[in-house]
Amino acid sequence: MNLQDDYTSQDIKLNPDYEGEVKAVLTASNKNTGKRNSVLYLHGYIDYFFHAHLGEKFNENNFDFFALDLRKHGRSLMPHQHPNYCKDLKEYFEEISIAIKTIKTQNTSLFLLAHSTGGLTASYYMNYGNEKDLVSGLILNSPFLDFNLSKLEKAMSLLVARIIGKVSNYAKIEGTISPAYAKSVHKDHHGIWDFNLEWKPIKGFPTYFKWLEAIAKAQKKLDKSDIQVPTLIMHSSGSLKMSKYSKEAMSHDIVLNIEDIKRVGKKLGEKVTMVQIDNAQHDIFLSPKPVRDIGFDKMFSWIRNTAFNK
Repeated sequence: MNLQDDYTSQDIKLNPDYEGEVKAVLTASNKNTGKRNSVLYLHGYIDYFFHAHLGEKFNENNFDFFALDLRKHGRSLMPHQHPNYCKDLKEYFEEISIAIKTIKTQNTSLFLLAHSTGGLTASYYMNYGNEKDLVSGLILNSPFLDFNLSKLEKAMSLLVARIIGKVSNYAKIEGTISPAYAKSVHKDHHGIWDFNLEWKPIKGFPTYFKWLEAIAKAQKKLDKSDIQVPTLIMHSSGSLKMSKYSKEAMSHDIVLNIEDIKRVGKKLGEKVTMVQIDNAQHDIFLSPKPVRDIGFDKMFSWIRNTAFNK
């Protein structure tokens, strides 16, 4: 499957916000049939849906596949907006709710599949979102459940963010995102995947202090998480920090700390299954083929054996 021929996208008009006009974009596989189980994919930070092979796998496993480009990301980014910006992750709840209701009009069980920051947003939504009861299961691919920082670094960073954020809504810092991960997956560098470098730049976008505050708030809210549906959390077998690409980027999570994922993830609800994927990258389904195939096998096994026997 490829994005151009095998998927169709439609704009979702949203309520204007503090930057003006807002939209999200819902993408659907052209091989969807309706009247069967479905999955809605939520991307991460500095990201959007370009994973055509992901939809293909779900279609092959008798699922309809949908993906949402959240406001100010990817296809949804508008010229007057600051890329990937938000003041509160609840801003995304509007389009998630609309997408869920749209999909549920024709499909049966609906699963949320979310990666990285999308995993944080989905977990937040499954605690506080209006349509959470329409979701049958939650699948998290390397979710961003805590900052990959020491306690002191985190405390200092958030203190600075709060102080500066009070002065300027759009105060930002450049160069906080290492290009190593993007280089490990893009076809022009060390990976095999093609994506729009205007929507997902190798060097990333600036990090806004308000965004940092929004992330910290959502993570704090998960201290009292009580997700009711079966939840699968997938993560790599190892994590590393690196500022420049090396071959270890192809077999480690170099964005997040897997110990944070395990520590916080197991407390998201009472029906959590933790699964380690050996030698996976940060996005398990962008890892080398033998690794991502294991990830797919374990995910669909969980869906068959756990989520449908809740």
